[in-house]
Amino acid sequence: MALYVVATPIGNLDDLTPRAAKTLAAVSAVACEDTRRTQNLLRHLGLHKPMLRYDEHVHERSLPGILERLKAGEDLAVVSDAGTPGVSDPGGRLISAALKEGVPVVPIPGASAVLTALAGSGLPMDGFTFLGFLSRRAIRIRRELESAGRERTIVFFENVFRLQDTLEQARAVFGDVPCAVGRELTKVFEEFIRGSISEVSAVLAGRKELKGEATVVLAPQWKPAEKGLEAEVS
Repeated sequence: MALYVVATPIGNLDDLTPRAAKTLAAVSAVACEDTRRTQNLLRHLGLHKPMLRYDEHVHERSLPGILERLKAGEDLAVVSDAGTPGVSDPGGRLISAALKEGVPVVPIPGASAVLTALAGSGLPMDGFTFLGFLSRRAIRIRRELESAGRERTIVFFENVFRLQDTLEQARAVFGDVPCAVGRELTKVFEEFIRGSISEVSAVLAGRKELKGEATVVLAPQWKPAEKGLEAEVS
């Protein structure tokens, strides 16, 4: 018995690792957030697997049954809609509960929106603070940003409809620091917008329509003269 924590693509299905594909083929069932999205992935792999819905709304109802199956000796996988389970999704609660029950947990690493955004940002990657999804309330956003400190690169997720307001909050906390916003990561229309917060906001303001979620990278203490980098807007 084991719970396999399988990282799934954040956009491009070819980013699924061979090990992840083999794991999904071997397990008895797959615990997932959105069964439709997971079905698309399984179909891409030519697999037909039972899916166990597991998200914030059904956590209390679904958890006991999943744990019973694991303790009975089944191998199960848990996946996120995109990326690594437990990173800004309810998979972490299942992992914790399984460990408390003595169930082996096996991570199957792969795609990560956090690391993808960092890699394409042009900003320091040697130390960073990840904030997940920020609060929807302006006063809480400001507190969350302030609590992150100023010494490391900051990464967070944001809905594009709130993105400009959140960037303004970030500028109020850190000043007009270098910033990168990644959208549609690994997909056909992948985009990075780089520059100061005000430059990135100006680019976003000129867009007629934005969809989905964005990954934002901020480097409050970054100085071009020290790092040998120059802010740019692309």
